[in-house]
Amino acid sequence: MQDIKELFALLDNQPEARILITTHHKPDGDALGSSLGLWKFLKNQGFDATIISPTDYGVHLQWMPNQEHVINFEQAFTKSKELVEKADYVFCLDFNALHRINQLGNLIHEAKAKTIMVDHHREPEGFDDFRYWTTQTTSTAQLVHEIIVMWKGEEAIDADIATCLYTGIMTDTGSFRFDSVTPHTHRTVATLIEKGARVSDIHQLVHDNFSFDRLQFIGHCLAHKLEVITELKTAVMSVTREELVRYNIQTGDTEGLVNYGLSIRGVEFSALFIDRTKLVKISFRGSGQFPCNEFSRDHFQGGGHFNAAGGQSTETLEEAVARFKRTLPEYKKYLANH
Repeated sequence: MQDIKELFALLDNQPEARILITTHHKPDGDALGSSLGLWKFLKNQGFDATIISPTDYGVHLQWMPNQEHVINFEQAFTKSKELVEKADYVFCLDFNALHRINQLGNLIHEAKAKTIMVDHHREPEGFDDFRYWTTQTTSTAQLVHEIIVMWKGEEAIDADIATCLYTGIMTDTGSFRFDSVTPHTHRTVATLIEKGARVSDIHQLVHDNFSFDRLQFIGHCLAHKLEVITELKTAVMSVTREELVRYNIQTGDTEGLVNYGLSIRGVEFSALFIDRTKLVKISFRGSGQFPCNEFSRDHFQGGGHFNAAGGQSTETLEEAVARFKRTLPEYKKYLANH
């Protein structure tokens, strides 16, 4: 594994380098924000840079500066394949295992390009040649900010970069309320605001930019699908495929739904199960001492952060939820009333 600063020297001597940026399946605010921020920085430095997303992403992120340049792998397979084959370097942002980018991962694994992983999730797979990684940060966007400053200084950050990186940090910290937030986070954000990130506009575009269908869907879920297991301080919600269709749910519309469970007094662990036809996709959130990442890894083929993790199951929705409820008492020491 080579140090990230060695990469800076290599790229400074290769101004003609073709650089590809990619991020995980169904990008969230941090994934897209860090990718777009890095893309604009590289373009400003004169590099031939391209972004490929493995899939589409939510409408609440489709306002972001330069997002129109993102190539959707599922809609442009041939073009994406050519770009991967021609790339000299591939930046892999906000993921640490190639399966997180679906078929695109196979292409990158076979490519001649050097890979650079920039990420903050536990247990990296080890596919990368260069790495800028730690779990002791808020987001990949904050790591990208650090890379830019180390390489070219604060003056290399323009308003577009600042907007994208602020969005990534803001969304991955739950608007700065998670334990990962430190004084360093706020100093970074202050710099991004000074560089042109318009705070009120970003919050409005991310949080107040959904459809009427989505609002009705959330109301339905809260009224009819939310269950609280009081003795284990847990909230669980499950959504069927039929309900997704009924409310015309689009990519990004279920973002944040799992967090509603944690808003209930006394609840410290929240789980959301969604039937995505081929798989049941699962989100876990915790506000106490419950190890969401360990639980997800051991029981639902997933992982993530201590207080925020994801998983999946090939069972039916009902079977996955039933197994969750059977398994939960094994973790009683983290959840039971004292």
